[in-house]
Amino acid sequence: MADTMTLAELGLMTPAGRDLRLTGLSVDSRAVEPGHLFAALPGSVIHGAAFIEAAVLRGAKAVLTDAEGARIAGDRIGDAVLVMSDDPRQTFARVCALWFGPHPETVVAVTGTNGKTSVASFARQIWMALGHKAVNLGTVGVEGAWSYPLRHTTPDPITLHRVLAQARREGVTHVAMEASSHGLDQRRLDGVWLAAAGFTNFTQDHLDYHKTFEAYFEAKMRLFRSVLTEDGVAVVNLDDPKGAAVATIATARGQEIIGTGQSGGARLRLLAQRFDATGQDIRFSWQGEVQQARLDLIGGFQASNVLVAAGLCIGAGEDPEAVFRTMPELRTVRGRMQLAARRGNGASVFVDFAHTPDAVETALRALRPHVMGRIVAIVGAGGDRDRTKRPLMGAAAVRNADQVIVTDDNPRTEDPASIRAAVLDGVREAGGEVCEVGDRAEAILRGVDALGPGDALLVCGKGHETGQIVGNDIYPFDDVEQASVSVAVLESRA
Repeated sequence: MADTMTLAELGLMTPAGRDLRLTGLSVDSRAVEPGHLFAALPGSVIHGAAFIEAAVLRGAKAVLTDAEGARIAGDRIGDAVLVMSDDPRQTFARVCALWFGPHPETVVAVTGTNGKTSVASFARQIWMALGHKAVNLGTVGVEGAWSYPLRHTTPDPITLHRVLAQARREGVTHVAMEASSHGLDQRRLDGVWLAAAGFTNFTQDHLDYHKTFEAYFEAKMRLFRSVLTEDGVAVVNLDDPKGAAVATIATARGQEIIGTGQSGGARLRLLAQRFDATGQDIRFSWQGEVQQARLDLIGGFQASNVLVAAGLCIGAGEDPEAVFRTMPELRTVRGRMQLAARRGNGASVFVDFAHTPDAVETALRALRPHVMGRIVAIVGAGGDRDRTKRPLMGAAAVRNADQVIVTDDNPRTEDPASIRAAVLDGVREAGGEVCEVGDRAEAILRGVDALGPGDALLVCGKGHETGQIVGNDIYPFDDVEQASVSVAVLESRA
């Protein structure tokens, strides 16, 4: 990381051709220190230009913004140098890349509604099994050869580029990143050089932010249209209805395509799966040559995630045969079809991050071949988020489980009962056995208590999270821990 850099060294030009030396970068006016460049970026609620005066008073020497920001600021910019950009978010991301310095030599990214965390983790695990010092970066923070906590799946550009540069200084050579639609839309990944980029699937989520399916899809496609260069490799799940469209976009850019899935056109093709209580055996082919591997992973969709991860590693330069040999070593990501506890009668409790209608349906369908008895599902929905998916969550659960318990997820600032009511509307419309238990701990206890021999409970929604957001407070809550406690309590009474 540089101690100081000039505007010119950062590729920034001012209308008057003025140059000056900067001491740091800030996107939050409260973090500005004397000599900083303050990025006044357009926001979904308020334009960052509203804070230019505060930034200048704290010592900002330059302000990066767009035409609207300059208009809002007016003469409040004082003596600070104004830097204009048609796309200040993209410009700022690239400035951050230059400021913080080189990233690890091999970086890949994956986007999609579901599966990003698993794919990134599997890619990291493959690299580590091959002897590389690797990390994955996203929802679970930075984990692997080096760890670091993160607040967002795709961090802001200052955090992202600082963390990538620090990872390199820690000796990390390989990084697998999750690319969220918010992060892509807000240009947070711009300035990161990718060897390969992956696509898992596309279903309903985040319409509170993107408003339409089209806008949501286009945000994800920035990974292939703008971030991944023309000589990069695009790894695309062709089984998804949007897979062909993604491949077309990548092909138009001149990117090499590694298709995955059951599709006949897939270079990395899934041929067959055989399930048992602890995992699955898969038969697949790489460019026509048949392979077989054991996966100690629950859920048929995990095979799809593994193939996308394998494709990313191959696309980034690894030998395919070496990649395939690592597959039996792969382990599930915390909170993703994770075996949380097992009852004395053989029933199992799983925890999964499924928080969209498609993810709930996919998780329950994927669990079915591993279960001899009944499946009980616990489902809820988050507050202050996409309301349209709530009844769809309930319907997805009741269609694919034998019993459904509707409970609270992260209600945030909404009334929990009204959220549950919306989920229940979907359950009742689809028909099925259901009960409502607002308290999440009690819901998990009841779900575990309902399990007979050979049954399974799937706790959906929060996965790896260790807190429950109620109002503006976060209370300690871990689905995996609660499942273990529930089993211990019930077994002690038996």
